[in-house]
Amino acid sequence: MFSHLDRYRRLVGRLIYLCFTRPELSYCVHMLSQFLQQPKQDHWSGFLRVVRYLKGNPSQGILLCKDKDLILFGWCDSDLATCPLTRRSLTGWIVFLGHSPVYWKTKKQHTISRSSAEAEYRSMATTTCEVKWLKRILHCVGISHSQPMQLLCDSQVALHIAKNPVFHEQTKHIEVDCHFVRNEILACIIQTSYVSTRVQLTDILIKALGRAQFHFFFDKLGIHDLQTPT
Repeated sequence: MFSHLDRYRRLVGRLIYLCFTRPELSYCVHMLSQFLQQPKQDHWSGFLRVVRYLKGNPSQGILLCKDKDLILFGWCDSDLATCPLTRRSLTGWIVFLGHSPVYWKTKKQHTISRSSAEAEYRSMATTTCEVKWLKRILHCVGISHSQPMQLLCDSQVALHIAKNPVFHEQTKHIEVDCHFVRNEILACIIQTSYVSTRVQLTDILIKALGRAQFHFFFDKLGIHDLQTPT
């Protein structure tokens, strides 16, 4: 019997709040929070690794720059059936305002994807909804976007589906998402672009990364030690 059940639940709950300002914690907190009912010793060990990381980096955070253009653009990505229990894919997205991340999330997809292209396309459709929502919020405070918002994806197949209606014949099971994204492209709400997998920032939200790759994406996110003298 796991002896730290209540403690595990309480401390994971605190980590969830940290994700509001520490995007690099999203993936590990997502994984740990799936086992609140019956955590094992391995999950407790994983939690302790996160705590050691936080102890070694106590003052990191996001710096919002006031001298940058207030332009929205998003990154989206997905894995393929990595959950060993449900075989559902993880969706991750990061939305930047200028050069600062303002909105991010790691979320398990509602249905099982049968291909990487399908998983990536579901991620693209979800991120499109989120950037449209943020655009409306900015409009309410007097910031308008006349140009299409950039949406960066590392799946060329998903990008071809979005731009070429012929592909819809092969993707009837995700037809609603296909038409939704394509309509937003035709309406010049978003503009999709390809980005190499090696520089796909959203990987930090959906994958367990090595030290070098983790720190590379960490720097690209614009996270700083806020107590370091300027």
